[in-house]
Amino acid sequence: MVSDKVENALNKQIGFEAASSQYYLAMASWADTEGLTGVAEFLYRQSDEERMHMLKLIKYVNERGGQALIPALKEQPQKFKSIHFVFEEVLKHEVFVSKEINNMVEICLKEKDYTTHNFLQWYVSEQIEEEAMARKVLDKLKLVGDDKGGMYLFDRDLPSIAVNTASSGKE
Repeated sequence: MVSDKVENALNKQIGFEAASSQYYLAMASWADTEGLTGVAEFLYRQSDEERMHMLKLIKYVNERGGQALIPALKEQPQKFKSIHFVFEEVLKHEVFVSKEINNMVEICLKEKDYTTHNFLQWYVSEQIEEEAMARKVLDKLKLVGDDKGGMYLFDRDLPSIAVNTASSGKE
């Protein structure tokens, strides 16, 4: 059984993962309407991944004798300034999530909940990959700059670049 402090932290993280999923879904929908189908595919996949992170936490809390709380959904932005802005937001958001996961790890250590600490190590590793992916995408966007041909290739190649980077740990 998890302590109240650990359960509260896990439920807070469930909310962050749900918000992440919705945020990426809003970005994906915007990219879809802007003709950026590769970016949209990437962001739809990221949204699904964040939802799976949330479900994993929900199941864990419930299996440990707690009660996972399902958060209310907050409306997300519908328009974004640019594709550069979107991925700057992705990186900023992933850094925030990493910080929150580290806070949970700290709570687990203080509460001597080594089982949950062990469970959270998967999230710690996942966040390293998420931040690295966002940085790599931003690096590619910097290379493209305002070149429309480069943006076309970026959009076309992003889904395969992202899959290859995530599965191999490098590009």
